Amino acid sequence: MMRSSQKHWGYWAALLHRLSGLALVCFLPLHFLALGLALEGEGELQSFLGWSEQFLVKTTEIGLVVALTLHLGLGLRVLAIEALPWRGTRAFLAVLSFIFAAVMGGAVLAAIGGAV
Repeated sequence: MMRSSQKHWGYWAALLHRLSGLALVCFLPLHFLALGLALEGEGELQSFLGWSEQFLVKTTEIGLVVALTLHLGLGLRVLAIEALPWRGTRAFLAVLSFIFAAVMGGAVLAAIGGAV
């Protein structure tokens, strides 16, 4: 059963912000691994880059870009909520940043879909 607070769009925005942050945290060890392999030598890096050409890894990269976009847009929402006066401007910018996150996520998906 959903509580009334879970029906509010702000709840879902906060949840998406946290989940996209967790997705980025899960990505960081692989990113550091790739950087470390680049320091080890060209052969190790090329091996890792060859592994990253798999379909599942490419699909995950798309999700990562969407997560980054969502995290950026929803982070702007949090900044608007915390830093601006609530009347008018703050509410408008909070909603605008949520819309920005959704539009940018869709644009990234469309761009990646056209490139694949």
